[in-house]
Amino acid sequence: MAVIKHKEQRVAALIDVQNMYHSAKNIFKARVNFREILRTAVAGRKLIRAIAYVVTTETGEEKAFLEALEKAGIEIESKELQIFPGGMKKADWDIGMAIDAIRLSRLCDAIVLVTGDGDFVPLLEYLKGGWGGQVEVIAFGKSASARLKEEADDFVDLGQNPKKYLF
Repeated sequence: MAVIKHKEQRVAALIDVQNMYHSAKNIFKARVNFREILRTAVAGRKLIRAIAYVVTTETGEEKAFLEALEKAGIEIESKELQIFPGGMKKADWDIGMAIDAIRLSRLCDAIVLVTGDGDFVPLLEYLKGGWGGQVEVIAFGKSASARLKEEADDFVDLGQNPKKYLF
């Protein structure tokens, strides 16, 4: 399933922070090293954009984390956590990530989605259907959608080397 990655390829990395955070916490009781994940996503190629999709809280407790992402060269797209009457909470960036992937596909040779969320399978199918670039996925294999892994041109399982990708 591995694809050829060469230094002239233009790549965009789109990071589903909530998905990665919860996967690392639930599987390994650890935190994610996003700097190292970005390095793996780029793989020596030309980085066009790296975007992390995050949900912020009223307390602002994530401020240091967001600053660390920016220092790693990752742009931040954020939205506030929605809390509905009755206490239900919603934090979802799927549509925003999908739109950005489609927009950036015009500028890139590879789109790297850092997520295990199976909701992105139709996006991968769409991009592979006529774009001509590579669609790669990076996630923890234990929590990643089987269909997402199958549909990707390349899948990197972060769980195969947890010391490299976790704190």
